[in-house]
Amino acid sequence: MNVDFQVVWEVMKWPLAACLLLPPLLVYLGLHVVEREVIFVDLALAQVATLGTCVALLLGHHFDDRITFWISLGVTFVGAAFFSWSRSSRKQAVPQEAIIGITFVVAAAGVILLLSRVAGGKEELEHLLTGDILNVTAAEIGRRTWLFVALAGFYLAFHKRFALISSDPDGAFAQGMRVRLWDFLFYAAFALVVVSFVRLAGVLLTFAYLIVPAVCAVMLAQGWRGRLLVGWGVAATASLIGLTTSYVLDLPTGAAIVCACGLLLMIAGVSGVVQRASL
Repeated sequence: MNVDFQVVWEVMKWPLAACLLLPPLLVYLGLHVVEREVIFVDLALAQVATLGTCVALLLGHHFDDRITFWISLGVTFVGAAFFSWSRSSRKQAVPQEAIIGITFVVAAAGVILLLSRVAGGKEELEHLLTGDILNVTAAEIGRRTWLFVALAGFYLAFHKRFALISSDPDGAFAQGMRVRLWDFLFYAAFALVVVSFVRLAGVLLTFAYLIVPAVCAVMLAQGWRGRLLVGWGVAATASLIGLTTSYVLDLPTGAAIVCACGLLLMIAGVSGVVQRASL
């Protein structure tokens, strides 16, 4: 098969840029999610963001309208406030993960109900789930890159606080930290990241970038720095495999990257077992 690399570059350069520039912040957040053992919080927030988008669509706004973004973000902030409020220093009869799971299910059902009242609802649902990373533009990447850089600076400035709350919430409470306030700030910035990336790549790819590289990193490395490097490597490798496969085999790009993430997770799992056996 003859491949015109100029054509390939023109088609894939901006999706490639999006998949290399934006996921590093998602990997960092994913490490917090794994440390907190609230694996589905990102999926729940993504689904809540989707619910907000559906509210905007039902009100007659278009998916790409600015007001749609703000409605989606506002609804997601409510979800962030709810998750931070549900955090406790003591073991609860109902764990936070259950609350997060219920939020996801209710938001998903709400999306289905709202889109049933929107013309072309099935197509909109598919778009919200899988996104359209292949048709991303330079302007969209530029706006999100600056936003993600600013949010990365925020997380870097308060990393020690967020890391303590994620790894030792009882210790944070004992030190007198206002854990719920810091949790809200963490989830509010998290919500902004999720809403921005979901609109670009869909719910499934957002969840994959948040969780799979982080889980691989936990299997293969120790410490925040080592895990970040491994997670970024996994995200970049999955992006390259998925983009290449989608172009060569004419497959949906987002789904191909998600499957590549799954493949790398399997490889990381086997590598982790071999690594532990050799010790």
